[in-house]
Amino acid sequence: MLRESTVELVRWPAESERRKRYHRTRTPCLLVVEGGAAAPLCRDPWEDWVRAPISARDLDIRITAIEERVSANPRLDASGLLRFRGRSTEVSATQFTLLEPLVAAFGKVILREVLHARLRTPRQRRPSRNALDLQILRLRQRVDPLGLVISTAWGRGYALESGSTG
Repeated sequence: MLRESTVELVRWPAESERRKRYHRTRTPCLLVVEGGAAAPLCRDPWEDWVRAPISARDLDIRITAIEERVSANPRLDASGLLRFRGRSTEVSATQFTLLEPLVAAFGKVILREVLHARLRTPRQRRPSRNALDLQILRLRQRVDPLGLVISTAWGRGYALESGSTG
C-alpha cells in the first residue's frame, strides 16, 4: 500500500490534460508512462516520470524524490497560503501580488520596477516609492517564521530565499 503523498499520479499520455492543469497550479505529479508511449520531457522540478509497471518500492522512491525537490521551494496557492518546509502562513491580496514573482523565481532577483508596477491599482496608478518599501517590510515579517527571507539586491530589487530554519 502506498503512503499518503502530495504527489499526484498521472497516466501518460492518457491524462495529458491533468498534467497541464497540475503544471499551471504547481502541483507535484509523477507521470506513469503506459504501454509503448514515448517518455515525456520533464523539465519542471515538480514532476518526474516512470514507466509502468513499477514496483511499489521504486514508486515510493520516485515520489519521495519529487517531494524533496518541491520542499526546497516555497509554494503560493491561489487562496493566498504560502507554504515552505511544512509550515504555512496566509498573506493579503497585496502581499500575494508581490510574492507571486518572488516565489516563481525563488532565489533570483526580481527587479524593483517589476514589483512596484504590481502595486498599481485602478485607483492608484502610481504608488509612491515608499509603498513598495512598506510592503516589503511587512512581507519580511510574514515570511520570517517560515524560514524565508527577502534579500535586497541594492539598486536592483529583491529575492526570496531560504533563511534560518525558524
